[in-house]
Amino acid sequence: MAQATRRRPWKWLFWLIVFPIALFVFYTWFVLWWSYAEGERAGYLQKLSKRGWLCKTWEGELRLVTMPGTVAEPFLFTVRRDDVAKKLNENIGQRVSVDYKQHVGIPTSCFGDTQYFVDDVRIVHEPTLPPSSQERPVEPAPAAPPATGTPAPATEAK
Repeated sequence: MAQATRRRPWKWLFWLIVFPIALFVFYTWFVLWWSYAEGERAGYLQKLSKRGWLCKTWEGELRLVTMPGTVAEPFLFTVRRDDVAKKLNENIGQRVSVDYKQHVGIPTSCFGDTQYFVDDVRIVHEPTLPPSSQERPVEPAPAAPPATGTPAPATEAK
């Protein structure tokens, strides 16, 4: 009976401390592995910086512009990989397209300040528009046929 009382404190310690920590680690792993949504966004890369007190993460901002002259909507994102961050850093101010995954329920900001994690980036080249009609050279009008000497028929005014 003396051994049964010795094991009881370890069991109590396991359920009080070790089990909640293991549950928290499993939950964090699952939330970072499973993505709620995946997608692609395109816009002008406004900024990218590595920041954080203890856990340094790459945080960026993309300006989504639907039409010229409209207010740009900010898209805040986090980058985990240094190679993607390097590619983004080389193209600040350019129009880019990013592939992202949204992870909902991350328990701490140590993994990033946002829910959106960028996996890949592509440069988007601006489409070239055809020249407007004002820029095209004006072709001369065709020559009028020579007059035959007969007057044109009169039209009645009403």
